[in-house]
Amino acid sequence: MATILVVDDELGIRDLLSEILNDEGHTVELAENAAQARAVRAIMRPDLVLLDIWMPDTDGVSLLKEWAANGLLTMPVIMMSGHATIDTAVEATRIGATAFLEKPITLQKLLKSVELGLSRPQARSASSATLATITPAAVQPVDPAAELTVEAAMTGGALPEAQLDIGPQSIQPFNLDIPLREARDEFEKVYFEFHLARESGSMTRVAEKTGLERTHLYRKLKQLGVDLSRNKRGGMG
Repeated sequence: MATILVVDDELGIRDLLSEILNDEGHTVELAENAAQARAVRAIMRPDLVLLDIWMPDTDGVSLLKEWAANGLLTMPVIMMSGHATIDTAVEATRIGATAFLEKPITLQKLLKSVELGLSRPQARSASSATLATITPAAVQPVDPAAELTVEAAMTGGALPEAQLDIGPQSIQPFNLDIPLREARDEFEKVYFEFHLARESGSMTRVAEKTGLERTHLYRKLKQLGVDLSRNKRGGMG
């Protein structure tokens, strides 16, 4: 898989993107500002860079321009921002960015942009750059409580399918002589364990299958008491 550099001054964003990309099998390098990003680029060439525009020391567009001027823009760069204007996005793609993602970033748009960025050579001109946008209404913002829940659940995975004995044609026994809320929780726990086993513990794919945002999925699994510790997929579940 690919080595991806994530450059963002927000710890929560770095952690969340790192977990999502790790879950997809990528190796992730992290930088919280332009200085750290320069240091990483000096010793390696990432296969792709996710670069925030607004940072305290040097903004992302300036860093992108610096890399381009010094012949270091040899990898696809996807710009990210929650406050950038259309002019800023156009300028970034003109310099050489391959895509632009508006925060908050949806899981589907992130993975699609990364997939497209890794599947083609680095764009050399504005004509070869594409503009990928995400509307704020398309996704719920990640609140601090959700971020803490994700961090607390990062040791998790799912139960192996052999232990679950769950299949599409199986009839699962449920105790119906209990309050509705408890019965619903019992069903939901089996439901999520089934999908976790089917997807080999990939939280990314389970989120897509069940229609939940990734952070909400982590919260639901913790709430239901799903044992996440026994199904790390190669340490990246």
